[in-house]
Amino acid sequence: MPVATLFFQLSAEFKSKYKSKYKSKYKSKYKSKYKSKCKSKFQSKAKSQKLILLTAMAATLAITSGCQSLKTANASHQSGTMIQGQNSEQPNKLESFNITGKIGVTTPASDSSGAQGGSAFYAWGQQDDRFAIELIGALGIGKTNIEYDGQTATLVSEKTGTLTADDPETLLKKATGWQAPISQMPYWISGRPAPSDSAPKLDAQNRLISSVNGEWTANFTYKGSDKRPSKISAVQPQGNKVVMTINH
Repeated sequence: MPVATLFFQLSAEFKSKYKSKYKSKYKSKYKSKYKSKCKSKFQSKAKSQKLILLTAMAATLAITSGCQSLKTANASHQSGTMIQGQNSEQPNKLESFNITGKIGVTTPASDSSGAQGGSAFYAWGQQDDRFAIELIGALGIGKTNIEYDGQTATLVSEKTGTLTADDPETLLKKATGWQAPISQMPYWISGRPAPSDSAPKLDAQNRLISSVNGEWTANFTYKGSDKRPSKISAVQPQGNKVVMTINH
Protein backbone atom coordinates (compact mmCIF):
# COMPACT_ATOMS: atom_id res chain seq x y z
CA MET A 1 0.00 0.00 0.00
CA PRO A 2 1.43 3.44 -0.88
CA VAL A 3 2.54 5.53 2.11
CA ALA A 4 0.15 8.36 1.29
CA THR A 5 -2.84 6.00 1.12
CA LEU A 6 -1.90 4.38 4.44
CA PHE A 7 -1.54 7.84 6.09
CA PHE A 8 -4.97 9.04 5.03
CA GLN A 9 -6.59 5.73 6.01
CA LEU A 10 -5.09 5.90 9.52
CA SER A 11 -6.09 9.56 9.76
CA ALA A 12 -9.71 8.72 8.89
CA GLU A 13 -9.79 5.84 11.39
CA PHE A 14 -8.35 8.06 14.14
CA LYS A 15 -10.86 10.80 13.47
CA SER A 16 -13.83 8.41 13.45
CA LYS A 17 -12.70 6.60 16.61
CA TYR A 18 -11.92 9.55 18.86
CA LYS A 19 -14.08 12.43 17.60
CA SER A 20 -17.35 11.33 19.25
CA LYS A 21 -15.58 10.14 22.42
CA TYR A 22 -13.85 13.38 23.26
CA LYS A 23 -16.44 15.75 21.85
CA SER A 24 -19.12 14.73 24.38
CA LYS A 25 -16.61 14.43 27.22
CA TYR A 26 -15.19 17.92 26.93
CA LYS A 27 -18.49 19.50 25.97
CA SER A 28 -20.17 18.39 29.21
CA LYS A 29 -17.11 19.13 31.33
CA TYR A 30 -16.53 22.70 30.30
CA LYS A 31 -19.93 23.90 29.13
CA SER A 32 -21.39 24.56 32.60
CA LYS A 33 -18.09 25.82 34.00
CA TYR A 34 -17.55 28.58 31.52
CA LYS A 35 -21.10 29.41 30.42
CA SER A 36 -21.99 31.84 33.23
CA LYS A 37 -18.48 33.31 33.40
CA CYS A 38 -18.23 34.01 29.69
CA LYS A 39 -21.80 35.29 29.47
CA SER A 40 -21.30 38.13 31.97
CA LYS A 41 -17.82 38.96 30.79
CA PHE A 42 -18.41 39.16 27.07
CA GLN A 43 -22.11 40.03 26.65
CA SER A 44 -21.46 43.78 26.48
CA LYS A 45 -18.82 43.23 23.82
CA ALA A 46 -20.77 40.70 21.77
CA LYS A 47 -21.17 42.78 18.67
CA SER A 48 -17.55 43.90 18.45
CA GLN A 49 -16.25 40.43 19.31
CA LYS A 50 -18.51 38.87 16.70
CA LEU A 51 -17.17 41.23 14.05
CA ILE A 52 -13.56 40.48 15.05
CA LEU A 53 -14.25 36.73 15.12
CA LEU A 54 -15.88 36.72 11.71
CA THR A 55 -12.98 38.72 10.29
CA ALA A 56 -10.44 36.33 11.81
CA MET A 57 -12.35 33.30 10.57
CA ALA A 58 -12.52 34.72 7.08
CA ALA A 59 -8.79 35.41 7.08
CA THR A 60 -8.02 31.94 8.45
CA LEU A 61 -10.22 30.25 5.86
CA ALA A 62 -8.57 32.24 3.09
CA ILE A 63 -5.07 31.32 4.28
CA THR A 64 -6.01 27.65 4.82
CA SER A 65 -7.65 27.44 1.42
CA GLY A 66 -4.59 28.96 -0.20
CA CYS A 67 -2.24 26.55 1.59
CA GLN A 68 -4.37 23.53 0.69
CA SER A 69 -4.49 24.63 -2.93
CA LEU A 70 -0.71 25.07 -2.95
CA LYS A 71 -0.16 21.63 -1.34
CA THR A 72 -2.51 20.00 -3.85
CA ALA A 73 -0.77 21.70 -6.76
CA ASN A 74 2.66 20.69 -5.44
CA ALA A 75 1.55 17.09 -4.88
CA SER A 76 0.10 16.87 -8.38
CA HIS A 77 3.26 18.36 -9.87
CA GLN A 78 5.52 16.02 -7.91
CA SER A 79 3.58 12.86 -8.80
CA GLY A 80 3.72 13.71 -12.49
CA THR A 81 7.34 14.93 -12.61
CA MET A 82 10.37 12.73 -12.26
CA ILE A 83 12.95 13.91 -9.76
CA GLN A 84 16.57 13.77 -10.81
CA GLY A 85 19.41 12.68 -8.54
CA GLN A 86 19.82 10.34 -5.60
CA ASN A 87 18.05 10.53 -2.26
CA SER A 88 18.89 9.23 1.21
CA GLU A 89 15.55 7.42 1.28
CA GLN A 90 16.56 5.18 -1.62
CA PRO A 91 17.45 1.61 -0.65
CA ASN A 92 21.08 0.78 0.06
CA LYS A 93 23.04 -1.31 -2.40
CA LEU A 94 22.67 -4.99 -1.57
CA GLU A 95 26.08 -6.38 -0.68
CA SER A 96 24.73 -9.91 -0.95
CA PHE A 97 21.59 -11.37 -2.49
CA ASN A 98 20.08 -14.45 -4.09
CA ILE A 99 17.54 -13.83 -6.84
CA THR A 100 15.84 -15.78 -9.61
CA GLY A 101 13.87 -14.85 -12.71
CA LYS A 102 14.00 -14.79 -16.46
CA ILE A 103 16.24 -12.84 -18.81
CA GLY A 104 15.62 -12.07 -22.46
CA VAL A 105 18.19 -10.62 -24.86
CA THR A 106 17.65 -9.09 -28.31
CA THR A 107 20.35 -8.10 -30.81
CA PRO A 108 19.87 -5.65 -33.68
CA ALA A 109 19.49 -6.69 -37.29
CA SER A 110 22.64 -6.98 -39.36
CA ASP A 111 23.34 -7.03 -43.10
CA SER A 112 23.12 -10.81 -43.14
CA SER A 113 20.26 -11.40 -40.70
CA GLY A 114 17.38 -9.77 -38.91
CA ALA A 115 17.09 -9.05 -35.22
CA GLN A 116 17.69 -12.10 -33.05
CA GLY A 117 16.72 -12.95 -29.51
CA GLY A 118 17.01 -15.56 -26.83
CA SER A 119 15.92 -16.14 -23.25
CA ALA A 120 16.90 -18.13 -20.18
CA PHE A 121 15.84 -18.74 -16.60
CA TYR A 122 18.51 -17.72 -14.12
CA ALA A 123 19.62 -17.99 -10.49
CA TRP A 124 22.00 -15.26 -9.33
CA GLY A 125 24.02 -15.30 -6.10
CA GLN A 126 26.04 -12.20 -5.18
CA GLN A 127 28.55 -11.59 -2.36
CA ASP A 128 30.30 -8.21 -2.46
CA ASP A 129 31.98 -8.03 -5.92
CA ARG A 130 31.82 -11.78 -6.50
CA PHE A 131 28.90 -13.56 -8.10
CA ALA A 132 27.76 -16.81 -9.67
CA ILE A 133 24.98 -17.00 -12.25
CA GLU A 134 23.38 -20.20 -13.50
CA LEU A 135 21.44 -19.98 -16.77
CA ILE A 136 19.06 -22.68 -17.98
CA GLY A 137 17.99 -22.60 -21.63
CA ALA A 138 20.85 -20.23 -21.92
CA LEU A 139 20.55 -18.05 -24.97
CA GLY A 140 21.22 -20.81 -27.48
CA ILE A 141 24.26 -22.39 -25.79
CA GLY A 142 22.54 -24.67 -23.28
CA LYS A 143 22.95 -24.69 -19.49
CA THR A 144 25.59 -22.14 -18.59
CA ASN A 145 27.44 -21.04 -15.45
CA ILE A 146 29.09 -17.63 -15.18
CA GLU A 147 31.33 -16.75 -12.24
CA TYR A 148 33.23 -13.60 -11.37
CA ASP A 149 35.74 -13.32 -8.50
CA GLY A 150 36.25 -9.57 -8.76
CA GLN A 151 39.12 -9.92 -11.25
CA THR A 152 38.36 -12.69 -13.72
CA ALA A 153 35.09 -13.86 -15.25
CA THR A 154 34.63 -17.53 -16.18
CA LEU A 155 31.90 -19.07 -18.33
CA VAL A 156 31.26 -22.79 -18.65
CA SER A 157 28.73 -24.39 -21.01
CA GLU A 158 28.40 -27.64 -22.96
CA LYS A 159 28.66 -25.78 -26.26
CA THR A 160 31.56 -23.43 -25.51
CA GLY A 161 33.51 -25.28 -22.85
CA THR A 162 35.37 -23.00 -20.44
CA LEU A 163 36.00 -19.37 -21.40
CA THR A 164 37.55 -16.55 -19.40
CA ALA A 165 37.74 -12.78 -19.68
CA ASP A 166 38.59 -9.77 -17.54
CA ASP A 167 34.97 -8.75 -17.09
CA PRO A 168 31.52 -10.39 -17.41
CA GLU A 169 30.37 -8.22 -20.35
CA THR A 170 33.34 -9.21 -22.51
CA LEU A 171 32.88 -12.84 -21.53
CA LEU A 172 29.18 -12.93 -22.42
CA LYS A 173 29.77 -11.30 -25.78
CA LYS A 174 32.66 -13.69 -26.48
CA ALA A 175 30.52 -16.75 -25.70
CA THR A 176 27.16 -15.75 -27.16
CA GLY A 177 27.47 -12.52 -29.13
CA TRP A 178 24.99 -10.91 -26.71
CA GLN A 179 25.56 -7.65 -24.87
CA ALA A 180 24.29 -6.93 -21.35
CA PRO A 181 25.25 -4.40 -18.61
CA ILE A 182 26.10 -7.10 -16.05
CA SER A 183 28.42 -4.96 -13.91
CA GLN A 184 25.67 -2.37 -13.29
CA MET A 185 23.05 -4.97 -12.40
CA PRO A 186 23.88 -5.36 -8.67
CA TYR A 187 23.14 -1.65 -8.19
CA TRP A 188 20.04 -1.68 -10.39
CA ILE A 189 18.72 -4.82 -8.71
CA SER A 190 19.08 -2.93 -5.41
CA GLY A 191 17.02 -0.04 -6.81
CA ARG A 192 19.97 2.38 -6.96
CA PRO A 193 21.94 3.98 -9.81
CA ALA A 194 25.39 2.56 -10.46
CA PRO A 195 28.29 4.93 -9.59
CA SER A 196 29.01 5.39 -13.31
CA ASP A 197 25.36 6.17 -14.17
CA SER A 198 24.20 9.57 -15.35
CA ALA A 199 20.79 11.29 -15.30
CA PRO A 200 19.08 8.95 -12.79
CA LYS A 201 15.39 9.74 -12.32
CA LEU A 202 13.22 8.98 -9.30
CA ASP A 203 9.47 8.88 -8.83
CA ALA A 204 7.53 10.57 -6.02
CA GLN A 205 8.33 7.61 -3.74
CA ASN A 206 12.10 8.08 -4.30
CA ARG A 207 12.32 4.92 -6.39
CA LEU A 208 14.69 4.73 -9.33
CA ILE A 209 12.66 4.60 -12.55
CA SER A 210 15.34 5.25 -15.18
CA SER A 211 19.10 5.65 -15.45
CA VAL A 212 21.73 5.97 -18.17
CA ASN A 213 25.05 4.15 -18.27
CA GLY A 214 27.13 4.75 -21.37
CA GLU A 215 24.95 3.69 -24.29
CA TRP A 216 22.56 1.77 -22.02
CA THR A 217 19.30 3.32 -20.87
CA ALA A 218 17.60 1.32 -18.13
CA ASN A 219 13.97 1.52 -16.99
CA PHE A 220 12.62 0.01 -13.79
CA THR A 221 9.24 -1.49 -12.88
CA TYR A 222 7.96 -2.10 -9.33
CA LYS A 223 5.21 -4.14 -7.73
CA GLY A 224 2.95 -2.02 -5.55
CA SER A 225 4.98 0.04 -3.09
CA ASP A 226 8.08 -2.20 -3.25
CA LYS A 227 11.39 -0.33 -3.06
CA ARG A 228 13.31 -2.81 -5.20
CA PRO A 229 12.44 -3.39 -8.86
CA SER A 230 10.68 -6.49 -10.15
CA LYS A 231 11.74 -5.81 -13.74
CA ILE A 232 14.63 -4.06 -15.48
CA SER A 233 14.65 -3.18 -19.18
CA ALA A 234 17.90 -1.89 -20.68
CA VAL A 235 18.32 -0.79 -24.30
CA GLN A 236 20.99 0.65 -26.58
CA PRO A 237 20.35 2.91 -29.59
CA GLN A 238 21.82 0.23 -31.90
CA GLY A 239 19.03 -2.17 -30.93
CA ASN A 240 20.57 -4.31 -28.18
CA LYS A 241 18.00 -4.97 -25.45
CA VAL A 242 17.95 -6.85 -22.17
CA VAL A 243 14.78 -7.54 -20.17
CA MET A 244 15.18 -9.09 -16.75
CA THR A 245 12.44 -10.12 -14.30
CA ILE A 246 13.46 -10.35 -10.64
CA ASN A 247 12.18 -12.46 -7.76
CA HIS A 248 13.85 -11.13 -4.61
